[in-house]
Amino acid sequence: MNQFKDFKIKPEINHFTGDKIKIDKILNVPIVIIDYKIEQSKAKVGTQLLTLQIEKSGTRHVVFTGSTVLLQMIQKVDKEKFPFISTIVKENEYLEFT
Repeated sequence: MNQFKDFKIKPEINHFTGDKIKIDKILNVPIVIIDYKIEQSKAKVGTQLLTLQIEKSGTRHVVFTGSTVLLQMIQKVDKEKFPFISTIVKENEYLEFT
């Protein structure tokens, strides 16, 4: 009989690490954007949720946002350009990367 270890299957780790941090805590502060993922929101059906893996002051955090502008902007960044430094600012009524 086979043993699972014989299959040589490695776990696919695709979760982000670090404590969850509110986006208000990182506004107007330089952060490193390490990675992101976009999923369907479970809280607001029919909308998307942006999850950011960031680093602030040398510590990794996870940020969740439904900001349409941030979603649109980050999708335009080529994956090979990650990680990068940015600041999230509130411009009028919406959030944006600068």
